[in-house]
Amino acid sequence: MNQSHIQAHAEKFETASPFEILSWASEEYGDRLAIVSSFQVTGIATLHMMQSIAPNAPVLTLDTGLLFPETIDLMTKLEARFQLNLRRIKPRQTPTQQARDYGDRLWERNPDRCCHIRKTIPLRDALAGFDAWITGLRRDQSISRAATPIVSRDRRNHSVKIAPFANWTEDMVWGYIREHDLPYNPLHDIGYPSIGCWTCTRAAADEDDPRSGRWANQSKTECGIHVPLAPGLADEVVNA
Repeated sequence: MNQSHIQAHAEKFETASPFEILSWASEEYGDRLAIVSSFQVTGIATLHMMQSIAPNAPVLTLDTGLLFPETIDLMTKLEARFQLNLRRIKPRQTPTQQARDYGDRLWERNPDRCCHIRKTIPLRDALAGFDAWITGLRRDQSISRAATPIVSRDRRNHSVKIAPFANWTEDMVWGYIREHDLPYNPLHDIGYPSIGCWTCTRAAADEDDPRSGRWANQSKTECGIHVPLAPGLADEVVNA
């Protein structure tokens, strides 16, 4: 779709349900559509809805090598329950190899570069064969996500990005999870509203900011997938 079509769909879907948006995406892109999920609650709702729309749709998840055991267990449980076409996307370097080339505990010294190596580059490579992808972004998650469009052009990955739950709230998602008795990460029950790598995720310090537990003691609030590249990383995308 060109930009005018993307904008028209973004406006049209403002009053549509996530199920309607997912149904359109599946019909529009078929096997050229991927679901990208980190198995947060919005992603779990997405996977549940897709069971009656396109149950064999590819599901890409970034296995950074630094995930919580609880996250890995949840992925395995949902893969079996939904018979997911799950693809675990791994970085080109193991954490040990990364430490060798960039120094130990890179996530503390340069979290942007660590996320770039372990998330941004692997996702770029994994999306190369797709025309569109589904994300669990919601506008209520943070100030930086407050203007998230339901359909947009992802220029970095040369594709269309679809956020079916953009105008849902946290309460709406949890209501869906409970209504359908869906499993979720037990870390949510002990103060972790948003869950990433164990190296950079803590229980939320601010109840009003669900992402305050990500990259604790850093100004960083995004891994980089959904924002412009940090200075100094653009060349690494080209050369990686």
